[in-house]
Amino acid sequence: MEPGGALLVSLFMVLQVVLGSVQARGDGPLGGPASFTDRILRMQQELKAAAVSPSASSSPSSLPAEGANPRVYRVTEYGADPTGKRDSTESLLAALAAALRGPSSGFLIDGIANYGGARISLEGGIYLISRPLRFPSAGAGNLVIHGGTLRASNDFPAEGYLIDLSSPATKVAETASGASAASSSYNYEYITLRDLMLDSNFRGGGVSVPQSLRTSIDNCYIVHFATEGISVRGGHETYIRNSFLGQHITAGGDPGERNFSGTAINLMGNDNAVTDVVIFSAAVGVMISGQANTLTGVHFYNKATGFGGTGIYLKVPGMTQTRIVNCYLDYTGIVAEDPVQLVVSDSFFLGDAYVTLKSVNGLIDGVNIVDNMFSGSNKGIDIVQLDQSNGPFMRVHQVVVDRNNVEGMRLRSTVARGSAQGNGTSWTLDFDPVLLFPNRITQVQYSLTTSGGSLFPRHCLRNTSENRVVVESDLAVRAMVFVTVDQGGESVARVRQ
Repeated sequence: MEPGGALLVSLFMVLQVVLGSVQARGDGPLGGPASFTDRILRMQQELKAAAVSPSASSSPSSLPAEGANPRVYRVTEYGADPTGKRDSTESLLAALAAALRGPSSGFLIDGIANYGGARISLEGGIYLISRPLRFPSAGAGNLVIHGGTLRASNDFPAEGYLIDLSSPATKVAETASGASAASSSYNYEYITLRDLMLDSNFRGGGVSVPQSLRTSIDNCYIVHFATEGISVRGGHETYIRNSFLGQHITAGGDPGERNFSGTAINLMGNDNAVTDVVIFSAAVGVMISGQANTLTGVHFYNKATGFGGTGIYLKVPGMTQTRIVNCYLDYTGIVAEDPVQLVVSDSFFLGDAYVTLKSVNGLIDGVNIVDNMFSGSNKGIDIVQLDQSNGPFMRVHQVVVDRNNVEGMRLRSTVARGSAQGNGTSWTLDFDPVLLFPNRITQVQYSLTTSGGSLFPRHCLRNTSENRVVVESDLAVRAMVFVTVDQGGESVARVRQ
């Protein structure tokens, strides 16, 4: 019995009990007011008729009932094969098109129709596709694709992506009322890709998100990409969370690691975030060429630096504005070109992984590499290195490399402290083995303490060249000299005339 029929039978039984109670008291024509008893009898007859004559809407249909349940579009109802044995491209595209024919209410950002959280459900199936899945028109928002596996066929285009949010030929989305959404500078807004496995079959990439706003990629497993696992170009605020990406499915120590290629995540846009993500194989873990991006809690063990791989490559010379916090760089490191406003903190570098600051135009400004842990194999590898093959860093300002703890690697810092003692007129401290930049000390603080005797010498800082500090006195005395040096940049101060 249908749920509606069961409800009608229940109401029918309740009315029988009420009517029996009225008759037992002898009310109306059965002992009381006729109107009340008549109403009860009429309702009893109507409910009985409804219970035995179900409405036409309860009859099953072989076609997807878009109007009956417009918020969930189950791809098998459009002919998709959940076993992955035959091509389901057309069926999946039909489900996407149906979602955009469904009801919408108002707009998100101007020109993006609000589809109210409509869901395209993959129903836990495995679907073979031969070309990228794209919505038939742009200008759509508040949609979800979730719950299944997409696998590229052997003839999937090598430059394609399994899910592609590129703008199609038509730039206008038609709403359910027939009105068209106004043109927007963004393709889509608030599209969520959730609980998906994307297998590119070494053909093309996983997800392409160009010029879209507030896209969410959550709890996805993206593998076997030949180009990029996730590509973000332009737009704003793509959030990649709780996901796993790898060109090859491995848990480290793969014999083919030297041949890993591709990029797991390519951020060519601003204001994106990668959080709680594992990147387990690719030549480059995350490539960043946009500003104001954040990486938090990301574990990189893609192609090792020793094999030519890079965990994070910041290709934003002169305007980096990137925060890398609480990440795990496992045998693979960070490269930053002309970094300006870069933070690397509270992260763990294992297996001689290190940070490279690469000079392109000789600029480095506003860089904090602090409070990290470095663990190596006692090969004398510096935790932070300068690549000045294109020329030296000439403009250095507000650079702090400090408070990092190191095991089995060589400490490098922009701040150093030391002491020297002896009986004489000169004390020299060599900070070159520790300081990051060659021949560059911008600030020195020192104190000289004598022991024994009544002499009170005059003393001064004599030299700081080659990262060596020389303090001299006018009298020979037994003294201890304490020195703190800083390479971070010129102090900013105003001198009153």
